[in-house]
Amino acid sequence: MSQSHGSDGPTGRAGARYKRRLAATAVLIGGFLVVEIVGGLLTNSLALLADAGHMATDLLGLSMALAAIHTADRGSTRSDRTFGMYRLEVLAALANAVLLTGLVVYVLVEAIGRIGDPPDVLAGGMLAVATGGLVVNLIGIVLLHGGAKESLNVEGAYLEVLADTIGSIAAIVAAVVIATTGATI
Repeated sequence: MSQSHGSDGPTGRAGARYKRRLAATAVLIGGFLVVEIVGGLLTNSLALLADAGHMATDLLGLSMALAAIHTADRGSTRSDRTFGMYRLEVLAALANAVLLTGLVVYVLVEAIGRIGDPPDVLAGGMLAVATGGLVVNLIGIVLLHGGAKESLNVEGAYLEVLADTIGSIAAIVAAVVIATTGATI
């Protein structure tokens, strides 16, 4: 009696139905994470490095979500482990929120350190990388949107990618400001 509205196959739990979409999003995010780190370092952009850090937490969160789904699936076939295994999905969502909080602290400390001596930022490269990040995040949003309505675990991953989308937009705006004013952000 399960439903598979645009998901990856019939199964009882929404998290498991969206496993492939979570994995595809993780591959996209992981691949672009490398691009953002290199781009952030080459352009001296804290905005790109912050977005890369957020993508790293996205990747970790997606990985934890996938691990929780896998573990819950394993436990569902054993009669001695039933509902308790599903709690892993909830714990993965909580751990994801804690990691994101740590990233915010790091970015604040780094930003304060740059106030007195801001580096020159290469706006063109920054804009290109930030735009690529936006595209990757939009693809992730499309992949996870349906599952976010059905599973707390998928919703946590979806919200991570959605928040990172806002970060990519902010990096694009920062690159445009730098390019048009010569200011350093």
